[in-house]
Amino acid sequence: MVDIGFIGLGIMGRPMAENLQAAGHRLFVLKKSKAAGDLVAKGAVACESASDIATKSSVVILMLPDTPEVEEVLFGDGGVAKGLTDGKIVVDMSSISPLATKEFAKRIREHGAEYLDAPVSGGEVGAKAASLTIMVGGTQKAFDAVKPLFEKMGKNITLVGGNGDGQTTKVANQIVVALTIEAVAEALLFASKAGADPALVRQALMGGFASSRILELHGERMIERKFNPGFRIGLHQKDLNLALEGARKLGIALPHTASAQQLFSSCVANGGKEWDHSAMVKALELMSSHQVAKG
Repeated sequence: MVDIGFIGLGIMGRPMAENLQAAGHRLFVLKKSKAAGDLVAKGAVACESASDIATKSSVVILMLPDTPEVEEVLFGDGGVAKGLTDGKIVVDMSSISPLATKEFAKRIREHGAEYLDAPVSGGEVGAKAASLTIMVGGTQKAFDAVKPLFEKMGKNITLVGGNGDGQTTKVANQIVVALTIEAVAEALLFASKAGADPALVRQALMGGFASSRILELHGERMIERKFNPGFRIGLHQKDLNLALEGARKLGIALPHTASAQQLFSSCVANGGKEWDHSAMVKALELMSSHQVAKG
């Protein structure tokens, strides 16, 4: 069994950590974390700082909201870097900047440790079911060492390249997800306004070429008006910002990514930063003065 430090016990991180613990691994978590209590009751060790966690663990996993939080946990006062020694592995499963990731990996390697960026897709449902898609950037050696841990959290696990490539893949994933949510929302809004029952329309579409997990899961959320996260709009906004910032640096156009971001911004302006990202449909409903509803 592996001694694992786990930092970031939020909507996604907590069930991921629980799955590792259930597999028999010993966890080291931050004492100040609100979710640490249940894990400690099942055998996890509460630590005072991230450096303390790194000192006691052979693998340190991060699952944090954004690039600044990852940088602070890694390199701030009492950060992970201070507790690293040769042979340890840092695994960042957050969704952050690919460019910053490359710099973080370089700095971690200077401490003798390996670094993997391994963002995930699948949301809270996937985290709880240990069925996440995990997109990994780093060396083959580090990937092979950590893969048995990944297999306790996910199903589709791919080493896509070097450091930063995992984060690039996640940004690409978030573009596809946002644009598909927009497409499903527009389709159900159109059907509802035209007088059809969107629930039956969704059922019919699920048997055809338009079928997708987003139509299945988020289409149902839109119809049932269940927008508790899930995956928060505020986080998806962050991911699309990474896409648009990257597009500017690369000199490419992502027009529909930009439009999806504006729809998320409309939701946030109406109090929806904490809504599930399927609530993008609310922005379209406001523009059309019509709410998707069962017939």
